[in-house]
Parts: sequence; structure tokens; C-alpha cells
Amino acid sequence: MTTTLRPSGPERRQADGGWARSYAVCVNSRMVGGIELAVDPRYGPAVGRIAALAIAADDRRRGRGTVAMLAAEEVLRYRGCTRVEISVPADAAHGLRIAAALGYAELNRTMGKALEGAAGAGGRHPLPAGSTPRPLSDAEYGTWHDAERASYIAELVARGVPREQAVGHEAAAFAAAMPDGPATEGTALLCLDHRGTTVGHLWLRVTEPAYVFSVAVDAAHRGRGHGRTLMLAAENAAGDAGAATIGLSVFAGNTPALGLYHSLGYRTLVTHFAKPLG
Repeated sequence: MTTTLRPSGPERRQADGGWARSYAVCVNSRMVGGIELAVDPRYGPAVGRIAALAIAADDRRRGRGTVAMLAAEEVLRYRGCTRVEISVPADAAHGLRIAAALGYAELNRTMGKALEGAAGAGGRHPLPAGSTPRPLSDAEYGTWHDAERASYIAELVARGVPREQAVGHEAAAFAAAMPDGPATEGTALLCLDHRGTTVGHLWLRVTEPAYVFSVAVDAAHRGRGHGRTLMLAAENAAGDAGAATIGLSVFAGNTPALGLYHSLGYRTLVTHFAKPLG
């Protein structure tokens, strides 16, 4: 039996240079599912995505999905892609098995939790004595932004993204998340002061669904529970703004952060993987 991909719709071109196209997954000319391929230029023109894959119920557990993934990689390779990325929901056990079998490596994971009932009495988390969150000042913003940018680019490069693409992606991601800088509606930029010393910073969207873009403890103050305090402050700020859920992303290999988030009740929602197409 031969599994092939056949275009099931026209190529959709985007003004920024990206493209997407739907394909039918066929076995001996019989359609058994569908797959969506795309290139998002924010990640560079050589980074393709398998954006969606669905196999009909009667044809599952026969290797159709695995072969369709391999065929999709060939299409992306032919289109000039040198890297492919996928995102797999936590409850898609078969998709996670396919990713592992085909050699995809975890990049990061999206995690989240419900805020209702998460805080203590009064609906807010109590913070440790001496720890006080406060808004990031205008004078502090430039230094914070430079450090945030450098850290994010370094994380991407460390995971195999070419530096030029990492720089472009960081700029696009920042512009999308905070188009009006610190004045962006629903944005909170906080510092954590502990007994008069600034020990960390927090960037989050407080509107539903709330999202923690960045939480960072200064190197000299790590290992003292300030990361947990920052996360509790994030949940307080989001809850105060009326958000019912909060999410975040954590890079693969960041074991301390994963342990912290699990201890606070966050669960994995989606795992993001990548694979070179050499």
C-alpha cells in the first residue's frame, strides 16, 4: 500500500511571505485523512510546520499518521525547509508517540491552570514577609527590555535556531505581545523587591486568558524562593484583573522551572517539537 499527499486546496500566500496548504492523505488513491503544512516567516523561510494532521477513525493504528508525517517532511524539504516544527496536545498520546518515533526533540511546552480557587482566603496568594511586587519604572524599562531580548534570543539559538532567524522571531513576538510597549492594554511589568533589593522581574498579560511571558530572578538571588513568589504575584495580578486561567511557556531542559510550575498546579497543555531536515 502506498501513502501519498495530494493538494486538497490552493496554496495560501501571506503578505509577509508565509504560506500554507492543505493536503489529503491518500492510501492507494483513497483519502484517509488530511494534513496542513505551512511556513511562518517569523521563524525564517527555512522553518516549516506540520500545523495539523487528522486520520479517519477507521484507518488509525495502521501507521498512516507516521507515513503522512514522513511524506510531509519530504514536501517541506523540497520547498527549501531545513527544519520542521510540530505542536502536540498533551492528550494526543498517539501524536506524542509519533513525534518520539520520528526523532522530534522537545523545544518547549505550553502549561496552564485555572485560577478559580487557586489562591488562599480572600482570593489572593499571601506573599512571603519582606517581598513586595511593584510596577517596573520608566527608568528601568530599557535595561529590562535589553536583558529580556538577549535572553530569549540566546534560548532560541541554543536550541538550533539560526541567530538571524532568532533575532527576527524575537522582534516579531515582542511586537505581537506588546505592540504599544509598556502602555499595551492588559500588560503588567513588575519587579519583585525583597527587603529593599530588587531580586526579579515579571512580564504578563493579565486579561483572560492571562499569560506569563517572562519570569526571571536575578542570578545572585536564585535558590531562595523568589521564583515562586513572582509566580504567586502573577496569579494575584491576573486574578485581580478578572482572569480565570493563566498560562506560560517553558523551554525544554529547564528542570527547576518545570518543577516549580508543577508544584503550583500547572499542567502541560501542548508540547512543541522540532526536527532538522538535513
